[in-house]
Amino acid sequence: MIVMRILEGDRGGKVFLALLLAVLIMVPVLNLVVAPESPLHMSTYTVTLLGKYLTYALLAVAVDLVWGYLGILSLGHGAFFALGGYAMGMYLMRQIGDRGVYGDPVLPDFMVFLDWKALPWFWQGFDQFWFTLIMVVLVPGLLAFVFGWLAFRSRVTGVYLSIMTQAMTYALMLAFFRNEMGFGGNNGLTDFKDILGFSLQADGTRVALFTASGLALAAGYLASRAIVKSRLGRVAVAIRDAEDRTRFIGYRVEYVKLAVFTFSAALAGIAGALYVPQVGIINPGEFAPLNSIEIVIWVAVGGRATLYGAVVGALMVNYAKTYLTGALPEVWLFALGGLFVLATLFLPRGLAGLVRSKEAA
Repeated sequence: MIVMRILEGDRGGKVFLALLLAVLIMVPVLNLVVAPESPLHMSTYTVTLLGKYLTYALLAVAVDLVWGYLGILSLGHGAFFALGGYAMGMYLMRQIGDRGVYGDPVLPDFMVFLDWKALPWFWQGFDQFWFTLIMVVLVPGLLAFVFGWLAFRSRVTGVYLSIMTQAMTYALMLAFFRNEMGFGGNNGLTDFKDILGFSLQADGTRVALFTASGLALAAGYLASRAIVKSRLGRVAVAIRDAEDRTRFIGYRVEYVKLAVFTFSAALAGIAGALYVPQVGIINPGEFAPLNSIEIVIWVAVGGRATLYGAVVGALMVNYAKTYLTGALPEVWLFALGGLFVLATLFLPRGLAGLVRSKEAA
């Protein structure tokens, strides 16, 4: 079986996918089948929260692929995530139709408010779901391809490349804050009604989005694992460990980097597209450089170059964020910084590395 071949030698990945499958079965049952008055019932709010965590986990896998296996510390994956989210947000805005505040069947409310006369050309096609799915992958993938083509051919590496990815993210944030860009400005895109004709407030739709997020995470993990086990992945690891030597023996290093980086960006875009209908909003704040730094912390805490460790880190850190921002909001940023320092000093290989060390002992 193809899946078993991909997971060969990946014990952590097998455990993770088995647990994910169990969760994808249990959560819909606990929400839709178990009676609301039962103590075993899971609220729709919790389902939505778990679905959001799964999109974060997929984003963490995308970052681990380029950081853990290619050696590129990207501080720009928050931008790819946000672009995928905006693509889905544009589709959801087009589905509102004349149910908006101003009742315009074509123009979103913010365009009517700003006295736009016609729908911009780059909004065309987003009334079709299939077109949106293409754009979710194409837009972040194309940006990553162009950025990577310029950076990798110029042999920009290390901290300089990280700074460039962060600068790209910050520039996009400033651009999307402008009303004339046509993406809702500071308020972004919100007030979504339905997706594929199903109400976003319905329990069934929330469960379907949760399930889609879980399946996308499983597919993204398997695709990333397949790349890691392939010749492309082995060359990527060689580039991470000794780029000059890899180039010297004849490999086109820039092409390998470009392929993995572009795929990772597309994966982040898919995560963003699944995130938006569950949280109900997308705005320029998603481009904030701090978000990209947080993603790196997820991967560092969980364990680089494991993929499943990135998932664990994303789930744990975001659960802690949900709890602390509610109970002790003034403590969260200090806890996040302290967590990164502790992971760097005492868990350089993350939680996954700690488990591996105990198994080896």
